Amino acid sequence: MEKITINIRPDHESGGFNAWWDDPRGGGITTQGETIPELHDMIRDAVELYFGDRTDRPESVGLHFVEDPTMVLAAK
Repeated sequence: MEKITINIRPDHESGGFNAWWDDPRGGGITTQGETIPELHDMIRDAVELYFGDRTDRPESVGLHFVEDPTMVLAAK
């Protein structure tokens, strides 16, 4: 497998992000992170755990933000 695309949505309740990928053959990956860098690490770990040494392990992972995250510049 060349590439999978992980869907990402901000979690408005926790302030973090939820990420998921549904394997077309069944199963999939679900993970979360409090920040974008933490989410990247969690996705990397989840992909490694899910695919292990399988021959269909993806070479890359696309990140699709279902809802664009917002960066807060100043507190009111």
